[in-house]
Amino acid sequence: MQIYVDGVFYSKEDAKISVFDHGLLYGDGIFEGIRIYGGRVFELDPHIDRLYASAQTIALEIPLSRSELIEAMMETIRRNEGAEYVRLIVTRGVGDLGLNPKKCPKATVLCIADGIALYPQEVYEKGFKVRTLSTRRNEPQALNPAVKSLNYLNNVMGALELRDTGVNEGLFLTTSGYVCECTADNFFMIKGRRLMTPNPALGALGGITRAVVMKLATGMGMEVEEGFYTLFDVYNADEAFLTGTAAEVGPIVEIDRRPIGAGVPGPITREIITRFHEYAENTGTPVDA
Repeated sequence: MQIYVDGVFYSKEDAKISVFDHGLLYGDGIFEGIRIYGGRVFELDPHIDRLYASAQTIALEIPLSRSELIEAMMETIRRNEGAEYVRLIVTRGVGDLGLNPKKCPKATVLCIADGIALYPQEVYEKGFKVRTLSTRRNEPQALNPAVKSLNYLNNVMGALELRDTGVNEGLFLTTSGYVCECTADNFFMIKGRRLMTPNPALGALGGITRAVVMKLATGMGMEVEEGFYTLFDVYNADEAFLTGTAAEVGPIVEIDRRPIGAGVPGPITREIITRFHEYAENTGTPVDA
């Protein structure tokens, strides 16, 4: 494995950053996780757009132009044959033990390309089991969820609740009790021909895979809405599924020990999964272009 660190490629064993990097000390940085399908990078422009928008929001200057950053990522993929997933990371860089970002003169840029499998294949066939978390989603007024930052402690605390529970994912509610998102994925429900997903204003990330699925559902003639939903809506949905770059599209069959619909992956969800894989396999930016 070859890992990109500030313009140099290192083996997995030799790739290192400073203990004074503020990405490590304070979670001060941003990242993107991007899929690779058949030698093509999935939704490259939306991912890079979001990375630079996150950087702009937290006043983090990426020390590479857009084209330079993309080429660094593409070269990382080329050097790691068979990679399915690439992680772009930009930290605030090396500073001192104080919090002040101005003490960090230059950002650190990392790129890792590898395989990824968040869930076993059988879960996609039988369906995901989900439980509502007691941990609440961070308030968006305090930390804008549109920034894909390195500080994932809220998500980690949610994931810790899933230990030894026999469920696959956890569902965050807001402090007001509205459904938000999962620990690592966006959340969708289906009622009739209506596709519903929590509004990003609640604290849900505006996911790239989420956006693709919404576009595909519109092409299927479905009514697509971003709204404010409670567990009552969730428990009474006909179908439900989750989406994410790493997770792709996963059918949900049970939430809080309540079957969703018939308790098996639903027909509309299955069609969306089929259409998503067709889209992923036939689009994207070639690595070797």
